[in-house]
Amino acid sequence: MMFVDTHAHLYAEEFAHDRDEMIQRAIESGVVRMYLPNIDSESIEGMLELEVKYPGVCYAMMGLHPCYVREEFEEQLAVVEDWWSRRAFAAVGEIGIDLYWDKSTYEMQREAFSRQVDLAMKIGKPIVIHSRASTQEVIDTLVEKVRGKALRGIFHCFSGTVDQAMMIQELGFYVGIGGVVTFKNAGLDKVVQELPLELLVLETDSPYLAPVPYRGKRNESAYIPMVAARVAELKDVSVEEVAEVTTRNANALFGFDEGLSGD
Repeated sequence: MMFVDTHAHLYAEEFAHDRDEMIQRAIESGVVRMYLPNIDSESIEGMLELEVKYPGVCYAMMGLHPCYVREEFEEQLAVVEDWWSRRAFAAVGEIGIDLYWDKSTYEMQREAFSRQVDLAMKIGKPIVIHSRASTQEVIDTLVEKVRGKALRGIFHCFSGTVDQAMMIQELGFYVGIGGVVTFKNAGLDKVVQELPLELLVLETDSPYLAPVPYRGKRNESAYIPMVAARVAELKDVSVEEVAEVTTRNANALFGFDEGLSGD
């Protein structure tokens, strides 16, 4: 079986003492590709080092995370745009709106998100969206901006409703499912039961949100098969089918089959 981890911060400090071993564990677990979302200008160097060290396995994205949108966000966006002028990345990400940690920056976040959506449409790349406590706001923004234009992407760490997932599918996007699907009382399990596999991609969000039985500990890409097993249980299908369909979805999104991913 082959899996794709569509969202993993493998450059994070939490992996400083065993990063290479952690990536090798993921490969041995069948995780053939890992997509690395950027946070801000400080995360770029470590992310790109991994891409160089693990060609064909680690793929970098480029974007500004909403939790790092501050007064100087124009400068941060300029860094993002400069990198895109130099080379291609797998996606514009991680971008979006976060109303969980700090609502006071909402207008700045919305502006930064809008600008990066425009960038993605201009260059023809997918977006990877952070939408914590803001799923509907992000959907509304995309409906307003896209209006039939070609845009694709992932609602990373999806935590919305079945109705919102259907809106996302109508937009031509996928929903990212990770360790939260294994949590009791999180509610995501009931939502996933109602969603078609064709809408789903798998992720870890490493080093965060480790699945049961590692909940509360450091997450890593090797745990993707545990997420797949829970999705298979909820959908009453084989793990092999979950692996096949979600990998196909990820490949279609990132253009892997066409050789476009991270070129």
